[in-house]
Amino acid sequence: MKPILSLLVISVALVGCKNPGAEVTPATVEAAPEAEAKAAPSATVATLPINPSNSKVEFIGAKVTASHPGGFTDFSGKLELAAPVEQCQIQSTIETASLFAAKEKLTTHRKSADFFDGEKYPNAEVRSTEIQKEREGHVITGDLTLHGVTKRSSFPATVAVSDAQVQASSEFSINRKDFGINYPGMQDDLIRDLVVIKLSLALPRQG
Repeated sequence: MKPILSLLVISVALVGCKNPGAEVTPATVEAAPEAEAKAAPSATVATLPINPSNSKVEFIGAKVTASHPGGFTDFSGKLELAAPVEQCQIQSTIETASLFAAKEKLTTHRKSADFFDGEKYPNAEVRSTEIQKEREGHVITGDLTLHGVTKRSSFPATVAVSDAQVQASSEFSINRKDFGINYPGMQDDLIRDLVVIKLSLALPRQG
């Protein structure tokens, strides 16, 4: 009876636990093209710094029984503000050692070679190459580097420019295995492939 009971418990868990990555728009991911020259915005208005005082970089990982939110506390970058907004360029470097999770054990494990491997890959990077206006919001395309792997990715975003600040936000999912994040062993079957990425910027316009 015990094996049957255990199977029933696992089955209930599989059905009852939502997959957060399946509830948001997935990023399109493809091989990054060969290195290309980065043209400066044609009508740069200002360069606005990106840092933890005005922005957030968060994620939600999950296994079949639970979701585990987390994020990063140390990152830097810039937004080259241009007119129109589709000419803006965004670049940010994230220190993977600054990763945090709800529990200390999770924080330590996610930093390890099983996941982000912060010792071998100390930085993740986002660098936009194109911003397109859509009927609702924008689509940002650029190079996403994670775990030593660079992919050309496109994901939805909202971008709003006012006299006081530039606000941008995005929520999308990526497949961790596209970036070589594979937890070895049977445990990998219990970890969701999709990871939710949440980006939020509120950059004050100086002067």
